Amino acid sequence: MKIDRLVVGTLEENCYIVSKDNNCIIIDPGDQFNKIKNFINYNKFNVVAIFVTHYHFDHIGALDECKKEYDVDVYDYSKYINDDKIYEIENFKFKIIDSRGHKEDLVSFYFYEDNAMFTGDFIFKDTIGRCDLMGGDYNMMIHNLKKFNENYDNINIYPGHGDNIVFRKNDNKYIRFIDNKNT
Repeated sequence: MKIDRLVVGTLEENCYIVSKDNNCIIIDPGDQFNKIKNFINYNKFNVVAIFVTHYHFDHIGALDECKKEYDVDVYDYSKYINDDKIYEIENFKFKIIDSRGHKEDLVSFYFYEDNAMFTGDFIFKDTIGRCDLMGGDYNMMIHNLKKFNENYDNINIYPGHGDNIVFRKNDNKYIRFIDNKNT
């Protein structure tokens, strides 16, 4: 699986184009539709789905244009069943992980065969998503961070902003603080 990052919009949101063979998935089309479309056309990709980690404006600014252009299913929190359900689109296998806290509809997409997780604004390099915006829930964030730390280790994280990281248990100071506070 190949992962390309397009930084879009005034908040420099990461829109990812995940591809295998000629097929691709657009993850969080935040803005600058023409930039996204030109990249896809240049690479001659066939768009098979659009993934939305959550519905803050900086992650969906080009969503309507992408839906109109590509006429494919949108995967978001409404498709979530449980963290263990396996989904398959063309040659992509993934899980949708409940990541609420920053927003009530936030999910992460975990391509387990490729050890890659797209977390939106759930986890970043050395920090976590804010919980003080509309739809945020601090207690849900703590719950999902604990669950994440218990179940995942040595995962390549592709966040909604900034650089990708390799997540290792207890690397993130916020998760260490939560674990230490509750022991």
